[in-house]
Amino acid sequence: MPNLNDIMEMMNALETKAVVTMPTRCVAVRNRNSRCRRCVDVCFADAIEIEKNELTIDAGACVACGSCIAVCPTQALVSTDPMEEELAHAVAQTVPLAEGTAVIACARMAARQTGDPDKYAVVPCLGRMDEQLLVELASRGIDTVLVDGTCATCKYRAAVPAIDDTVESARTLLETVGATASIERTSEWPASVKVADLRKAVGAARRDFFTQSGHYAKDVAKTAAEKMVNEKLKQLKLQKEEASLREKLGVKSGAGKMPTIDAARNMTILDGMARIGEPVEPEMFTRIFGDIVIDNEKCSGCNMCVMFCPTDALRKGYDQPENEDMQYLEFSVADCTQCNLCADACLKKCLEVIPVVNTAELFDFEPRLIEIPKAKKGNKLFNRNK
Repeated sequence: MPNLNDIMEMMNALETKAVVTMPTRCVAVRNRNSRCRRCVDVCFADAIEIEKNELTIDAGACVACGSCIAVCPTQALVSTDPMEEELAHAVAQTVPLAEGTAVIACARMAARQTGDPDKYAVVPCLGRMDEQLLVELASRGIDTVLVDGTCATCKYRAAVPAIDDTVESARTLLETVGATASIERTSEWPASVKVADLRKAVGAARRDFFTQSGHYAKDVAKTAAEKMVNEKLKQLKLQKEEASLREKLGVKSGAGKMPTIDAARNMTILDGMARIGEPVEPEMFTRIFGDIVIDNEKCSGCNMCVMFCPTDALRKGYDQPENEDMQYLEFSVADCTQCNLCADACLKKCLEVIPVVNTAELFDFEPRLIEIPKAKKGNKLFNRNK
């Protein structure tokens, strides 16, 4: 069996990824005119690059803060440290032991060994948190306490604004439906989590380290083999013709619209809000859902906005307005993730995405009809005879 030094060296040698990409969900991959660079802007490690319809993460530069995951409007980035299901499971296990409170701490606080490890869940950084889990907990009447201590000397300190934005966003969502459960961010352990016996926290930390080390020792040969296989597959891939973006996205000829993806996070958050109650505010300023405004004086009816909307929040309507020169679009506030791709794809720049939504419409689930001009005959977008 390898000693601990061997294990640690092998762990460092093997490439690990705390965040993996789902490129076909990225709006900047789907359309190079997209201005969305939220993940790039929030990444203080400069580990993310979007260039020529490609989304890449430098695993060596990534510090696993998770801030990029929270801000991505289409969930094109996925955490593996921890995975969403692992975090939810850890929280579920600790809530009963923490007197009904969900306590989630950053790794720096956990390393201080002053909290009972059985009573809180751990993430590398609270930048990993997003509104989905926070709203889900509140919908079940569970208060949440986020503990991250003093960040002045922490390598994750640049993620503080992103954490503040997520907490404020989640609070706004909950206030809109009159939730009574709270979200608190603090630098101190709640009384229910403070360790009574320091030896317990230290012992648990040691047990966890050696348990993980044992797992690494068992899997080290398998992981190394997988790395070699992956390298071989990569070489074979380079020998083949690189798939086009159209093939990657699964675009079908004559479909008239790019393939769509589910706004899964939106739906989970909306379900949680609905469990809490009816909206108590007529409007809500949010980064989760979005609304659109179209200037009909400028609109040419080209339907490029419909073609590129990734979540099908904007689509062509089936009904015909009384005015034969007009057409209907259907728009769903609940499905809009504020990715702004519709606005970026708009040839006339007549469409604007706004972060203020009507809460009654949000909970209605029926799409809103938007009347726009029909495209003029003979004015085809791609006329090869021109």
